[in-house]
Amino acid sequence: MALLLLAAAIGGTALYFQPKLWQSLLAKVPFPGNSSSSSQKSSSGSGSKTAQTDLPDVSSSDWNLILVNRDHLQEETTPALTQVGDIQVDSRIAENTQQFLAAAQALAPEETLISGYRSRAEQEELYNENIAAEEANGLSHEEAEALVQKRVQLPGASEHQTGLAIDMSVPEGQQDDLAAKIAELAPQYGFVLRYPEGKSDVTGVDFENWHYRYVGVENAQYMQQHNLVLEEYLTMLKAAGK
Repeated sequence: MALLLLAAAIGGTALYFQPKLWQSLLAKVPFPGNSSSSSQKSSSGSGSKTAQTDLPDVSSSDWNLILVNRDHLQEETTPALTQVGDIQVDSRIAENTQQFLAAAQALAPEETLISGYRSRAEQEELYNENIAAEEANGLSHEEAEALVQKRVQLPGASEHQTGLAIDMSVPEGQQDDLAAKIAELAPQYGFVLRYPEGKSDVTGVDFENWHYRYVGVENAQYMQQHNLVLEEYLTMLKAAGK
């Protein structure tokens, strides 16, 4: 349960109910409004504004390209799940997840899978618990909700309910150089760093160096090559009639 509750932040970070082991990681989260996060909202500088003629032969409606965010809320889903370490993921990505973890552990043996699948109902419970905790600290419901939404995804807005997202880090929080190395190798296993630095104006989420999303090897490699986040990539695919 501790690992499950940690996951609210990782893709919208919750400060409550977290193991002490992870407090140093959470302390580094650049919540919106902080000076550190505002500096990260730079121009995306992506190739999404330039027509690409070498798009992969894929469809924007493929299962591994499903878009989940605050503008694309998802109802409860029930993917077939497989246990990988302490988390569960969509069974279709279990082998890739295990291989990605092994590759990351070759760089840092303490690298750990923190969170995987989380149901919409669990997300809603966590969201409401965080609001209640803020209200207990003296905030009004409106104030508490506004604060919580800076760090916890709304029910239906978390990629974790698809089973295609994982959170992976080290207990003390990844240093930038290690995080960059892991992000660089992620596409080999079909994953992309979902919320990279400088893309918060597109994703709506500040930089998170632990949150990875499975999109498939071909898609991930293309996105990395062209510095695209999922929103930008899907826009390009749809513009090309894919």
